[in-house]
Amino acid sequence: MSSITKKAKNFKKSKSGLYLSMGTTAFGALSVAKQAKLARQENDTLRLIDAAVSAAAIVTGLAILYRELKHLGDDDVLLG
Repeated sequence: MSSITKKAKNFKKSKSGLYLSMGTTAFGALSVAKQAKLARQENDTLRLIDAAVSAAAIVTGLAILYRELKHLGDDDVLLG
């Protein structure tokens, strides 16, 4: 495993990496919102269902990232 790969894996498990992941996940919500708006305008039920499932995935992803961030904070000696 290269040092770049190790650094990338460590970054994903860092607070900065988790915040970045949360931001990019939340940014995906904009695309889903546009998709839902267009689906409503066109009365496209299938696309509306797809947008709802995507939104649920985003919410779940953010909840998991938040939990990881909280666990990372719990492990921090300085936070007590």
